[in-house]
Amino acid sequence: MMKKHPTTTAPMSSIAPVNVVDAKFKANPFPFYAQLRAEAPVFPVTLPTKQRAWLITRYDDVLNVLKDERFAKDRRNAMSPEQLKKMPWIPPMFKPLERNMLDLDSPDHTRLRALVHKAFTPRLVERMRDQIQTLTDELLDAAERKGGMDLVADFALPLPLTMIGRILGVPAGDNHKFHRWTKTFLAAGASMNYIVLIPTVMRFLGYLKKLIKERRIHPKDDLITALVQARDGSDQLSEDEVLGMIFLLLVAGHETTVNLIGSGSLALLERPDQLTKLRNEPALIKPAIEELLRFVCPVEMATERYAREEITIAGTTIPRGELVLAVIGSANRDANYFDNPDELDITRKNNRHLAFGHGVHYCLGAPLSRLEGQIAINTLVQCMPNLRLNTTPDQVRWRSSFILRGLEALPVSF
Repeated sequence: MMKKHPTTTAPMSSIAPVNVVDAKFKANPFPFYAQLRAEAPVFPVTLPTKQRAWLITRYDDVLNVLKDERFAKDRRNAMSPEQLKKMPWIPPMFKPLERNMLDLDSPDHTRLRALVHKAFTPRLVERMRDQIQTLTDELLDAAERKGGMDLVADFALPLPLTMIGRILGVPAGDNHKFHRWTKTFLAAGASMNYIVLIPTVMRFLGYLKKLIKERRIHPKDDLITALVQARDGSDQLSEDEVLGMIFLLLVAGHETTVNLIGSGSLALLERPDQLTKLRNEPALIKPAIEELLRFVCPVEMATERYAREEITIAGTTIPRGELVLAVIGSANRDANYFDNPDELDITRKNNRHLAFGHGVHYCLGAPLSRLEGQIAINTLVQCMPNLRLNTTPDQVRWRSSFILRGLEALPVSF
């Protein structure tokens, strides 16, 4: 019988504040989340932007937030005029980036998702299987010749980055630019460091606009062309919506999978029994990937939501207009839903993790991320029987980030 959460909560003042974007916190946030689930399941933190955010940490509450329409994705649909006036200034050039599915509510979200879904189908993803396997083999062959690699920079990163680039139609030689831009954007975005963000976004959007213009004149068999041409009756994506969508797909289409492959490999290396079990039973790769998604939490928190009205969760009232962060990394360790939640078990059954979210904003790229993770990790495990860490686990560097959780580097040898 699984334990039930206590009905009373401890005073929030008794819990030490943390910096949720700090690299040291990212290395092991789970004890803190366990304390919150037990004592303060709705907990306020101050972000580097000085904005207050409410961490929601219990599985049931996280699931409800992901489904509840009282939480808006677009802050303009939740905040009062007075609250909106107090929001930090956002440069006008950033406006196209807000026209993506992650930051919109219905009916705009429903319309965009329907148009993009026609271009980004499971059939397209399955067509990529052979290409993913070939690229995986090439990356590992190159690493094997050197006798070692940084598993993040040399494997976990180039695989999904190259694949999403191919799907979209980005020239392969430009992939390094996109990684540099997205890495800068994600790191600087947590603190809204405009000195860094503005030139990065200008370059990013300038490049994308040229690519879109090129596809309007010379269509190709790629996703950018499909987005430019996507229609639902007389409806089609505006210029800003195409820009926002490509930006979202480029960032979300590789960053989360980098974290799954990198952090997932580290989790297996730290648990030789699970690594050996997967090596001996490669058919376990599907449940293994689901367990790694639950355990390492590539997306630690769901993207921002704002309370449309005053809402009470677990005895704590969240004021209207305030930022709410549903902590997927905490929900996935909730003992009410997972036996021995802090243990990695690649044979786990009924694994109802929330790694890809839930509800209308469920990750559109989940099938691609799963497929890339399955092929990458299974091939790595089978082809590298002597795979080992080239450092101690406590020296592994984690990235400082907001929503995501992943490694800066992972040196390994064979």
